[in-house]
Amino acid sequence: MRQGPLAGRYPAAAAMVMFALIPYLALSAAIGPVTPLIGRDLHISPQAMSVGSGMANAAYAAGTVMAVYFAQLLRQRRIMILYVSLLVIGSILAAAAQNPAMFFAGHVLQGLCTSLLLIAAVPPLALGFGVEKFRSTAVIMSMCIFGAVTLGPAIGGLQAQAHAWRPLFWVIAGISAAALVLALLTFEDTPPADVTAPRNPLPIGLAAAGSVAAFYGASQLLTHKFLEFRTAGMLIGGLALIVVLIVSQYRAKRPLLTIRTMLSSTIPVAGIVLALCAAAASVSATALTASLLAERYSPLHVGLLYLPELAGATLTAVLLGVVIDKRALQYLPVVGMVFLAAGIAVFRIQLPPTQALTLIGSGLTGVGLGASVAPALFTAGFSLPAATLQRVFAIVELLRAVAAFMIAPVFAHLAVTVGGDVKTGTGIALWIGLGLAIAGVVVPVLIYRLGGARPETPQLERFMGGEGPAWHSPPLLVPPGDARHACASPTPLRGHDRHGWIWSRRVRVRRQRAGQARDRRGGPAAGGRRRSAGRDRVAAVRRRLPARRRAPIRRGADRRCQGRGRADGRGGGGAGRGRGVSRAKRRDREVADLEGHHRARRSSRRAADRARLARPQRPGGGPRRQRRG
Repeated sequence: MRQGPLAGRYPAAAAMVMFALIPYLALSAAIGPVTPLIGRDLHISPQAMSVGSGMANAAYAAGTVMAVYFAQLLRQRRIMILYVSLLVIGSILAAAAQNPAMFFAGHVLQGLCTSLLLIAAVPPLALGFGVEKFRSTAVIMSMCIFGAVTLGPAIGGLQAQAHAWRPLFWVIAGISAAALVLALLTFEDTPPADVTAPRNPLPIGLAAAGSVAAFYGASQLLTHKFLEFRTAGMLIGGLALIVVLIVSQYRAKRPLLTIRTMLSSTIPVAGIVLALCAAAASVSATALTASLLAERYSPLHVGLLYLPELAGATLTAVLLGVVIDKRALQYLPVVGMVFLAAGIAVFRIQLPPTQALTLIGSGLTGVGLGASVAPALFTAGFSLPAATLQRVFAIVELLRAVAAFMIAPVFAHLAVTVGGDVKTGTGIALWIGLGLAIAGVVVPVLIYRLGGARPETPQLERFMGGEGPAWHSPPLLVPPGDARHACASPTPLRGHDRHGWIWSRRVRVRRQRAGQARDRRGGPAAGGRRRSAGRDRVAAVRRRLPARRRAPIRRGADRRCQGRGRADGRGGGGAGRGRGVSRAKRRDREVADLEGHHRARRSSRRAADRARLARPQRPGGGPRRQRRG
């Protein structure tokens, strides 16, 4: 296997990821103050600049799906070298642009390659260096995505104060070149994720068409009315294509994205809803208030007023690393949404906000944004096996990019056209953002309560080892007392066997059906003597129990899991998961359920044998079949 001289070195791999992600994410927030300078030098109108930035953001959104598709079929490290090379080319094109086409081509390449690298580089960094480095990876990822965005206004203000924009783009090109060098030094050839994956480009086409249409319609709001085909028509059409992508992947037999698994589970759905609300609400707290302050202060002054966002994002990144292996990880996103709502409320006290209110509001917003989106992403990822981490990141980043980058032009248009003046319109948009922040607290909590989910300590060893999710996520919107809640997913064992699972419902149902089919045939099992899978299954479960619980075993089936079986406890399978019942009792009920099912099958076989022996001999037939054993 080909390897670079720094292959397997975590500091070099982490630096490569940071240098690959920070340039475009910081530029997306820094390009606002220098947009007039770019338009003046390259003769680009404000509307054209809006469309170019929208296409770059659309490329970022669509690149998440493309990265998953290519990772399944191509060698991941080799294709990642190509991504970094294209990022360097795009950065050089944008920095040395002499005309609008050259600048837009480079900027779109920057957005596309950044999302490709996010999906291709971050999951291997998180899973390839063990549990001891996972905490550092979480901190780095939070700082790359949110720390870079919060640093953007200050950098853009500094460049605008110097009346120059090319130095900013050349610095970004230099950082991208450093990422390419580190990618070559840390190269470690790895095979494709799944060469048998279907070669279906339809998800890429839907994601690309939907993103381009939606972002194009949003960018046209700068100079056009909302109720036009080029604005609302394209915007709604693009969102409809993204919905079609989600539905098609949900119904596909071999999907590219794990939509069905995520949307049928409580914790991932709650995390996605919270991340979308946080991304949409944060735009109203920064972009709108900054536009009002730009009329009173210089670009550098405005950027410095928003530096507390960087401090808040740094603080929450460190906090994420502290709680990444604790139960508090599931509480952190809700706390972040509370801080985000508080920051928007502070901005809304006075418009335009004073310098003191801006500093306080930006600090609260930075804490809220950093404590909500990244922890919600990890919460959703821990609810599924580690092998699907790339696909989980792709889904969340696609939806977050649509919510964050596309909603900004919509809010800006709302602030200008509603209320009679910009100040009143900005106030209305801030109220909408505050409502989104409150919804980001209430809706996920309701989803948790209705689904019966409870915060648990993540089992990182199990997750990193590929043995299953880090915690149990119940079915979506299924009450705790419902039989489907108990039977739909396996129940984790206690601390003595925390990495094992009692037999899943799918295995139990498959073996139960096989036994019923054998009973209908009336003959013994293949291979001679009849063996009972149920007996072996009960013995296997009993061997997992500690010695003090092996005997006596609680008899009788669990009555709360009989919604799909018989009322007398002879079917249904699966232990109840009601409130107030310990895991030890649920495990005992699982064993008793299996034993009761085995006894029911054995008695049904004996009854079938007695019925056959009682039948008279057919004319011309052979001797009556003798009873076995």
